[in-house]
Amino acid sequence: MITPQPESDLSLNIMVVGADVIKLLKQNKDYMIVEDLMTKFISRDSRRTRNLFFDTLTFLYTLGLIGADNYKVRLRYGFTQKTLF
Repeated sequence: MITPQPESDLSLNIMVVGADVIKLLKQNKDYMIVEDLMTKFISRDSRRTRNLFFDTLTFLYTLGLIGADNYKVRLRYGFTQKTLF
């Protein structure tokens, strides 16, 4: 089981911000350009960084929750009705 460190700030935890990225992608319903997604992600909290964003995308991609193609990101099968690319 993945558990965060007790000293860490949970609002910047990769699992918590990953859920935020999923919410942003659900609102769009299709795909989002990575730069637009990053802008929305960073604007939600001033402590968020580009590195945290890309670490979060890597985490979600590794879990199979998102797919990417030509600078576009989309939720995978279980989250939307459309299939991935």
